[in-house]
Amino acid sequence: MTLIDSLGDIIGKARVAANVSFESAAEAAGLSPIQLETLERTGQCDARPNLAKLAPLIGLNFEKLRRIAAGWLPQPREIGLWRELRIVTTTREGLPVNCYLVWDEVSRDGALFDTGWDAAPILELIEANGVQLRHLFVTHMHEDHIAAMGSVREKFPLLRLHTNSKHAPPQHRNRANDFISLGSLRITNRELPGHAEDGVIYVIGNWPEDAPHVAIIGDTIFAGTLANPATAGQSTDLLKQKVKEQIFTLPQETLLCPGHGPVTTVDEERANNPFFD
Repeated sequence: MTLIDSLGDIIGKARVAANVSFESAAEAAGLSPIQLETLERTGQCDARPNLAKLAPLIGLNFEKLRRIAAGWLPQPREIGLWRELRIVTTTREGLPVNCYLVWDEVSRDGALFDTGWDAAPILELIEANGVQLRHLFVTHMHEDHIAAMGSVREKFPLLRLHTNSKHAPPQHRNRANDFISLGSLRITNRELPGHAEDGVIYVIGNWPEDAPHVAIIGDTIFAGTLANPATAGQSTDLLKQKVKEQIFTLPQETLLCPGHGPVTTVDEERANNPFFD
């Protein structure tokens, strides 16, 4: 298991968001600008950066950043606790992306959250488990998350689409306080712009044997890091605010299922994500 962002990626994201120059950040870190550029680009550096001085300059929590530098990883999770939850990771041009399949163990009614690059492993999983796919929930309309949507909808033409995209027909747009039943499971949505204007997360509750909630969080936070604002009008400040309001207010044991990288929990991100105090 590895994090989606290296130490250099995290520093680079934070430095750009804080509008701090290479020269100023390098001076604080005790590095040359070339060394800092190499660290941000490759995750490697031939000198140890002074994180105690660099972190506050670029808006990161030093102790949490130090733990990332020391190799922190979220605790491995036994996904079987949630029974009918599966992670599908597909890769194109070096970019892996996660999507998630959930179904009710009695009715076999299922929901897919994003599609990733390739429909084949999703369709194989659906067939192997006798799932009746009823819903497709989209966290945001960036290509890596919806590339296989056409193939999935072709296979399941009656699939109900759920999205926050203002370009979608009204019947497919999420509404505040909506909940969707999937057998005994209950799915709600929370708007979370900042990376993308149409960003939304989905919270799945009422699992068998009182397993914790599951939140499908797209590109918002990842284990130990934060997404970039990738759409005009979005910002790191907006994203951080919405994460605090919509993710960090969930129960601490909630399983967080991001669009990239390993799963984590609310508790672990509050304690270890350096973008948050």
